[in-house]
Parts: sequence; C-alpha cells; structure tokens
Amino acid sequence: MKILQQISAWLSRYTSIFIILIAILTLIVPDIFSWVRGYTQVAILGFIMLTMGLTLTISDLKILVQRPFDILLGTLSQFTIMPLVAYTLTRIFNLDASLSIGIILVGCCPGGVSSNIMSFLCKGDVAFSVGMTTVSTLIAPFATPFLVLMLADKSVDVDAVGMFLNILIVTIIPVFIGFVLNMKIGTNSSFQQVRNVMPGFSVVGLACIVGGVVSSVHSTLMEHGLMLFLLTFAVVFCHNTTGYILGYIVAHIAKFNIAKSRTLSIEIGMQNAGLATSLAATFFMATNPLSIVPCAISCAWHSISGTILAGLFCRIDDHKTNKNA
Repeated sequence: MKILQQISAWLSRYTSIFIILIAILTLIVPDIFSWVRGYTQVAILGFIMLTMGLTLTISDLKILVQRPFDILLGTLSQFTIMPLVAYTLTRIFNLDASLSIGIILVGCCPGGVSSNIMSFLCKGDVAFSVGMTTVSTLIAPFATPFLVLMLADKSVDVDAVGMFLNILIVTIIPVFIGFVLNMKIGTNSSFQQVRNVMPGFSVVGLACIVGGVVSSVHSTLMEHGLMLFLLTFAVVFCHNTTGYILGYIVAHIAKFNIAKSRTLSIEIGMQNAGLATSLAATFFMATNPLSIVPCAISCAWHSISGTILAGLFCRIDDHKTNKNA
C-alpha cells in the first residue's frame, strides 16, 4: 500500500507530464487506448468523480453556508466568463460547427477536480476551491446543457435532456456515493489508506480518457495534419488563459485577498475537460467528429497550464520573501 501511495503522490505531482506522455504514446500507437469508448469512458469519468466525493466532508459543505458570497460570485463567474469567452473565440477564429461545439462544451462545463490540487500548491484558499468545484459540479446538470443549447450553432442538434441525464449519472451520483462513504467509514484506517491512493488512480483515469480521445481522432488528425492541431491549440490556449486573467480581475474587483484571488483565477480557468470529452463523444461525435478535438487538447493543456500558473504564484512568493529578507 505504501508503494501505491508513493506512486499516487508522484502522479498527482506530475499529472501534466504523465498525460502528455500518454497522448504522445497514443499518437504513435493509436490502438493502445481504442478500448476507451462509450460506457467504458463514462465509467472511468464516473470513477474520477467518485474520487472527488471521497475527499468531501461535512466541513467542506459548511463552507457553502459560511461563505455564500464567495461561492456565489465564483460560480456565477464560472458559468458566464468561460462560456462567453468560448463563444467569442469561435467567432474570432471563425471555427466550423464541429470545433465550435467542442470549445463551447469545455467552456460550459464545471470546474476541474485538479484545480483543488493547484490551489493547494500555490497556497491558495483550498476550502474555497473545494466549495466552488462542488457547487459548479452540482449545478452542471442544469447549467451545462442549457448554456450549450443557447450558444451552439443552430445547425448542431443539442440533446439537452440527454446531457442532463448523462451529467447526473457521471458526476452527481458518483460524488454523492463518495461523500456518503467518507461520512460512514472515513475514520476507518484501511479506508483512509485506500482513499490516499485514489488521486493517483484518478490521474490514470484522466490519462485513459485522453488516450481514448486521441485514439478516436487519430485518423482525423493525420488527415488534417498539423494545422488543425495548431488552430485548436491556439483556441484552447486563449480560452484557458483568458479564464485565468478574468478570474483574477473579478477577484480584484471583489477585493479578495491574495489566496482567494489565486483560487478564483484557477477555478475559472480550469474546466472539467474530461466531462466535456465524454459529452462530445456521446452526443456530438457522430455528426460533428472534430468536436472532440478541443476537449482532448483541453484535457492535457489545462493540467499543464494549471501547474505552470501555480508554480508562477509560488515564484512570486519566493521573490517577495527573498526581497524582504
């Protein structure tokens, strides 16, 4: 068990590197993750959300009551800034319907679970981060389908009801199960040991989803070449970076302290791209095959950029410490 915990800690620390390596490996050997399709992909995403639920406690839920303004502002920002930025970028870059629905899906999804880790690394407000992720996830079954329906190209058929049920099954139910388990047997030593290795398994799960996506779009990427990747990456980069910047600006306007400002920036910029990937594969890939490409690139890039931003915040702190020494 100790070895598994060490592996889990390593994977949590080097999430972005691990995911990039998996993506590169899948580009070279596309069949290696061809099994990650349909219900298998949904099950993996559900497992990732279960690991999130295992970290939740009553104290985390109390935050929602004790800090309503912080959570409300963060959640409203999450579901306005990222969807609108995504929609704007589809116009600026003149994307076709397939790529547009992909980046809009990413923008309309809740915050990513890994944002909690990034907030911890940069000495942010972790309680605030967990609270925001929890609330945005709970709201997602309603907010995500509605926003996609409003912002997607009218030529794209959006199954809002189907998306609602899908998000409910792969996010809310696993998170609730994890939370209940943590409440019932959270003090059990064996359970605590298992819980400690869950972050590593969730990273492996996310890597499998990315690998499955790369495998499914491999032929499309090969057909369209480097230009498709560069165009999509440019859009994902602008979307993610703008989210970080606007998140920090909102926090500054609200007169948040540094810790909360960093957390809000990370929470808004980092989306649950794994969920977006699952939704794209389930509801849009058949008619809009390229819709999954922005989701797959976002899966990898959000982890990388989050790590970079957390590191940048830490360097700022070190610089201030050395300056004052």
